[in-house]
Amino acid sequence: MQLPFEKFQALNVLAMCRHIFTRRIPGIHVSHDKAEALKRLESAHLEIRNAIGIGDWPLLTAQQIHGDKIACVNAMVETDREFSGCDGIITNQRGVTLGIYVADCCAVYLVDRKQRAAALIHSGKKGTNLRIVSKAIAQMREKFSIQPQDLIAQLSPCIRPPHFEVDFAADIIRQCQTAGLNEIHDSGVCTACNLDAYYSYRAEKGRTGRMLALLGLANS
Repeated sequence: MQLPFEKFQALNVLAMCRHIFTRRIPGIHVSHDKAEALKRLESAHLEIRNAIGIGDWPLLTAQQIHGDKIACVNAMVETDREFSGCDGIITNQRGVTLGIYVADCCAVYLVDRKQRAAALIHSGKKGTNLRIVSKAIAQMREKFSIQPQDLIAQLSPCIRPPHFEVDFAADIIRQCQTAGLNEIHDSGVCTACNLDAYYSYRAEKGRTGRMLALLGLANS
């Protein structure tokens, strides 16, 4: 069976960038709460990580509380870690994987085209209202001296009108534009419109799986 994940062309052109966005995984019953659904998806997600050569990289995830706190990883991490109270992670380290789980919210990939730093942000309605993507860009500039014009932004599939009352993907794009990014890419895909390919928290009444967004920079 072909492993159910996709890549984005805008990030594929970066030689050291490793990224994926998992899709709905056939044969795994996920009509449960988040913790149970992720437990059932864990082995499939690891298989996908192994398939793209990052299975042995430390996996760094955010707790995801629909806030605007962003973790900064500026030293090597040897083991998997979840950053409590955070909805995004920025790093200048190679050989680590950033991970965000979504099922209608947007996973926003930010990669320096010179491949010195990367970020992965969880931004739904609340996070977008809190301008978490703007804050991530500002932190990359402050902590890593990354200029906004050197960043590439990629938006994952997420819920969109008419299935949701707010077009937060459009707001994320505006945040990127205001911050000075010149290269912004949007998948343009609605999760609730494509239940054969993606999980949707709203369309499936809160009992469903999660897509896993992964991003990292390789050493060579």
